[in-house]
Amino acid sequence: MGFMDSIRSVLGISAETDATRDADPEDLFGMSTAYLTMEADLGFESVGAAALCFSSVDSTDFEETVEEVEAILKAGEEETGTDFRVQEDSHGWEWVVLEDDDPEDLVTSIHFAADEFIERGYGSRLLAAVFGFERDGDRAYWVYSFRRGAYYPFAPDRGREQNDRVLMKLESVLDGELGLESDKEYWYPMWPDREGGHPWQ
Repeated sequence: MGFMDSIRSVLGISAETDATRDADPEDLFGMSTAYLTMEADLGFESVGAAALCFSSVDSTDFEETVEEVEAILKAGEEETGTDFRVQEDSHGWEWVVLEDDDPEDLVTSIHFAADEFIERGYGSRLLAAVFGFERDGDRAYWVYSFRRGAYYPFAPDRGREQNDRVLMKLESVLDGELGLESDKEYWYPMWPDREGGHPWQ
């Protein structure tokens, strides 16, 4: 299985049978309290950014949907100061990247964007929502898989290895607060294109 095939398998964009339940954008609001727990119990603070990953469709209607998402976020930008941009990575995935020092604004903006895709009939194109944290040089992320309808942790270390100690801590502390993916085969590491970058970079 090739690299991109494994990504599609894990994130579920090629296998309907992988879905455990329908994704619910309301699940994203679980991050509102998770941000507090990450800081209070684990010392991890927000990196001031989060992102929504989706796969595009070559159609005018989908382009209009993305434009509508941008319009919604533009309106929010004026109200909350949440900066955003839409970009493509080296794998061909599209990202809505949000930057704000207020984690609550990040969660709300991600929810608005995801909800618009779903309302316009493109919920199946949503892959993941990614929320970033850092502590003393360590990075950690919570990833919401839309196909699986569940969260899982990602803790990158040097050399494209995961920090198992951080992963175990995240799982033990947040289990019960977030709906976690029980099958760890679906804990796909979303490596950035460059060392030290975020998954959306």
